Amino acid sequence: MRTVVAIAAVLALFFTASCGDKVHQYDGPEVTRIVVNKGDRKMYLLHGTEVLKSYDVDLGFAPEGHKQFEGDGKTPEGRYVIDRRNPNSAFYLSIGISYPNREDVEYAKAQGKKPGGEIFIHGGPRPKDPDGPDWTAGCISVTDREMIEIYTMVRLGTVIDVNP
Repeated sequence: MRTVVAIAAVLALFFTASCGDKVHQYDGPEVTRIVVNKGDRKMYLLHGTEVLKSYDVDLGFAPEGHKQFEGDGKTPEGRYVIDRRNPNSAFYLSIGISYPNREDVEYAKAQGKKPGGEIFIHGGPRPKDPDGPDWTAGCISVTDREMIEIYTMVRLGTVIDVNP
């Protein structure tokens, strides 16, 4: 019986490792808010006012100012929420930001343009992506290793404040 249990444990370990399981368990304090300071290229995961983790980030290729239109290369500014999770992201793992909100859509529409969308916090660049800082199309990028932590710690509905 012990042999069967030992073999089952080894097989379970093998299958877990071979599946490329990216996400781990997190049992620390709840992340109640994310703050991104674009000017400093920093992101903070907070529990109340306590900083749990901080990360250096890359932004959209035109980092100054608030995202207004599809293709402008800007990272949105303002208050949003984490509204989706993508374990199969082209950028390793990703969590979605609720841009555009109603005001973003109305402003772009008034200008005769689309607001864009698909804004995420995601892992690092792929080989085909541009080198250097601020390479995304408007997303917030961290390393793949950091993205594992973020993906594990942050829940749907978490508020994200993106500051200039």
